[in-house]
Amino acid sequence: MMMACGFAARAEVNEYDPAKVSESLKAIFQFGSTATKQALNANTVTLISGTIGGTYVQFGADLASVLDDGNKLRVLPIVGRGSVQSVADILFLQGVDLGIVRADTLDYLEKKGFAKDIKKQFTYVTKLYNEEMQIIAPKSVQSLRDLEGKTVSVDLPNGSTFVTVLTVADRLGIKANWVYVEQRIAMEKLKAGEIDAVIVVGGKPYKSVSSFGNDGRFHLVKVDYEKPLQGDYLPATLTAKDYPNLIAEGEKVDTIAVPALLAAYNWAPNTDRYRKLTQFVDAFFTKFPTFQNPPFHPKWKEVSLSAPLAGWNRFPYAQQWLDSHRIEPVARSRFDEFLKQNAASGKQPADADKEALFKQFKAWEAEQARAQVQATPKQR
Repeated sequence: MMMACGFAARAEVNEYDPAKVSESLKAIFQFGSTATKQALNANTVTLISGTIGGTYVQFGADLASVLDDGNKLRVLPIVGRGSVQSVADILFLQGVDLGIVRADTLDYLEKKGFAKDIKKQFTYVTKLYNEEMQIIAPKSVQSLRDLEGKTVSVDLPNGSTFVTVLTVADRLGIKANWVYVEQRIAMEKLKAGEIDAVIVVGGKPYKSVSSFGNDGRFHLVKVDYEKPLQGDYLPATLTAKDYPNLIAEGEKVDTIAVPALLAAYNWAPNTDRYRKLTQFVDAFFTKFPTFQNPPFHPKWKEVSLSAPLAGWNRFPYAQQWLDSHRIEPVARSRFDEFLKQNAASGKQPADADKEALFKQFKAWEAEQARAQVQATPKQR
C-alpha cells in the first residue's frame, strides 16, 4: 500500500496540468478584458503567405515558430493564394501587415494597366530567396522554346507562376496555349496526355514537383538565360539532389529564377501599423541566424538581410536597424571571387552587362549557400 501511494504521488508530480504550464493562457480566459483584447491586437502582426504546399507557406510557418512569443509579439501567418492576390491583400485587406510576394508581380500589374506607380505604395523588409522556374514535360521537349504552340498549365490566375511565365514568354516571343489549372490537377492531366507541360515557379525543392510520380516519360526542361531575361531574372540550376525523380544522378538542368521578398504597405512612421512592423523587424533581424539552421526550410540559407532590391524602397526602420548594426551588403571579396571564376571559364560579360553580371553573382552566391546547407548533414 505504501508503495502504491508512493507511485501515485510521483505520478501527480510528473503529470502536466495545462493550466499550470501556460499561466498566460489561463489568465487570458479567466481574466480577459477589453484591455487584454487591445494588448493582444497591438502586438499581433499578420503575414499573408501562399498556397498549401508552397515555399511561402513554409516560410510563414517558420517565422511564426521562431518569432511568436505569445506576449510581446504574435506572428499570425495566413494561407494565401499567390503573389498577385497577396499584393491586393496587403493593399486592401484589413489587418494584413506583411506578405511574401514575387519581385516581378508589381511590374506585371503596371504593364497590364492594372495599377500605376504601385511600387510607391510598398516597402520591403528584406529580399528572401530566389524562386526557380521548373518545367515538367515529356522528354521530347528539350527547351522552353519547344513549348511554342503547345498546351501548357501555368497554375491558377490569382497566383504568381503565370505572371512570371507570361512575362518571360512575352520577352522571348513564345506563344503557347496557356491554361490555368491547379497544380495537383495539372500534374494528372500531364500524365494523361491532356496537356503538354506544367510550369511551376517556386523555391526548390517544390513539393508538387518533388512528389511528381515520374514513370520515366518526363523530365525537367532547360530554360536558357537569354539576353531579354537578364534585367529582372537570375540564372539558376536544378540538380538530382533537388529532384531525383526528374533529373538523373550527376546531371543538372539550367533554368532561371526570380526573387521573392517580404513586403509591406508603405505606412507613415507615426502610425500604429508602422510601430507593429518595427516590432517584427526587431525580432526577425535579431533572431535571423536561427532560420539558417535545421529544421527550417533550406531556402533560408539564401537569404541575406542586407541584399539590395532594384526598384524597391526598403522599410525605413529595417534600413535603420541594418545601419545601426553595421550590416553591409555583400562583401566585395566574394564578388571578386565570382569575377575570377567567371573570367577563368570565359564567361566574363562586357562592361555594358554589369547589371547582368551582378545578378549572376547573386545567383552564384545563392547556389554556394545551398551547397553549404546540403553538405552540413554529412559533416556532422
